Amino acid sequence: MRKGEIARKTKETEIQVSLDLDGTGIADIATGVGFFDHMLTALTVHAGFDLSIRAGGDLDVDGHHTVEDVGIVLGQAFAKSVSDKAGIARYGTFTIPMDESIATVSLDIGGRAYFVFNADFRTERIGELETQLIAEFFQAFAFNAAVTLHINAPYGENDHHKCEAIFKAFAHALAAAVTQTGGGVLSSKGTL
Repeated sequence: MRKGEIARKTKETEIQVSLDLDGTGIADIATGVGFFDHMLTALTVHAGFDLSIRAGGDLDVDGHHTVEDVGIVLGQAFAKSVSDKAGIARYGTFTIPMDESIATVSLDIGGRAYFVFNADFRTERIGELETQLIAEFFQAFAFNAAVTLHINAPYGENDHHKCEAIFKAFAHALAAAVTQTGGGVLSSKGTL
């Protein structure tokens, strides 16, 4: 049973996440930030997970706390769902073209958090989502899931396309990394 449920409440946000790695791509997302919901839904469908996110936050200030805290809680739920990491592929890399844009995501579910983000956006916002928060979300996920995560989107004209390529490549890389292979932990040390 590869599931993780986490709830987190601060003075700025209240977030509940339920993640099932062995789902069928069912998304039930409500963060109050429309384009972010769209990206999280794409992530869910393309990874083939079941994901429910309920987030309330101080959106009257801006979206920063909500987006970052969703990354924190989703990362924690992911870490819980892979527990000791035994019997999974561990690594995943995927490239997604989205019209004129392309993104490649490589990751290691190895218990060491690291984050590299090479993507520039031309606009300040995509819908209600501030583009600078895209990196904040993925960094929060990486550090709370204890995942090494490299995101590269070297070119593209349309920020919507570029962002969507990133989220979909992330989804497919995650799905590859959690693929069940049987056996123990994929490490010469015998543990992660």
